[in-house]
Amino acid sequence: MMIRLILGAALLMTAPGALAAQEAPAPAPLELSGNIAPVHDPAIVREDGVYHLFTTGNLKDKEGLIGWRTSTDLRNWTLQQPVFAAIPDWAKEAVPDTRGLWAPDIVRAGDEYRLYYSVSTFGKNRSAIGLATTPTLDRAAPGFGWVDQGLVWRSGANDDYNAIDPNIFIDDDGRHWMSFGSFWTGLKLVELDPATGKPLPDAKLTAIARRRSPGAVEAPFIIKRDGWYYLFASYDFCCRGADSSYYTVVGRSKAVAGPYVDRDGKAMMDGGGLLVLHAQLDDSKRFAGPGHISILRDGGRDHIVYHAYDKRAEGRPTLRIQRIGWTPDGWPVAL
Repeated sequence: MMIRLILGAALLMTAPGALAAQEAPAPAPLELSGNIAPVHDPAIVREDGVYHLFTTGNLKDKEGLIGWRTSTDLRNWTLQQPVFAAIPDWAKEAVPDTRGLWAPDIVRAGDEYRLYYSVSTFGKNRSAIGLATTPTLDRAAPGFGWVDQGLVWRSGANDDYNAIDPNIFIDDDGRHWMSFGSFWTGLKLVELDPATGKPLPDAKLTAIARRRSPGAVEAPFIIKRDGWYYLFASYDFCCRGADSSYYTVVGRSKAVAGPYVDRDGKAMMDGGGLLVLHAQLDDSKRFAGPGHISILRDGGRDHIVYHAYDKRAEGRPTLRIQRIGWTPDGWPVAL
């Protein structure tokens, strides 16, 4: 661990030009235990000293529809009862062939927690994003209970985008934004009504990232730091076990709607992005395809939370968490 910390510090002190020429460092995550696999598409939040992790879930999975895990130290994880006992009726009507609820995001908004989730099938863009709310994540607390609020946004065969992989960002001015997208024409952004968590009546989509085929982009995550908006995204292909080529990049902008560019000035609308987590397809590396990240900003420390595929366990998707540092010129480095 000391070697890893020294290496991370050295990277942070490296001159910006030299760092740009280097490959992102190999993952050096926290040592995790408990129920950490299978995990896909983790979203994380902390309430009263307890970390809550929400993940993709299918009807056949023992984790259930939207898997839910908890930890008090960010390292040891316990599986809880799932968020949903069944796929909501509106979701089955919107996407009749769906067999699960995917790629959630969790955010505290006012006096409630808002859990956004995806409804879809592989390879198709007949998809939808839904919303469930609860005043607390403490199952023993008065008032606890998830209430499904129904449809937030949808896409269909006549659309050139895919309405899955939502991420919610609340700006300093109180405006709420949802980014989403997978394959097709890339990542989109839409403004939400803070009161409902659903799109404003006149809300319009803004394109914020895309890649030309056969490259793929999905799973946006936006944060703000020192006046910059940072857009993280997953490139290439997940869900292929040890052969997954997923990797994570980032761009930044002075406006939430972009344009987002990488350190070399290449726009994410043109496939740009600074490498944060490498695909690690080399046989010497245990975990492949790190992606679909969340950023946990907790007690002055930033962590990147993601899944990767364990080559020693037949490519099983596994939870990974590691620290993020920031270079002098304001770019994230996975330590």
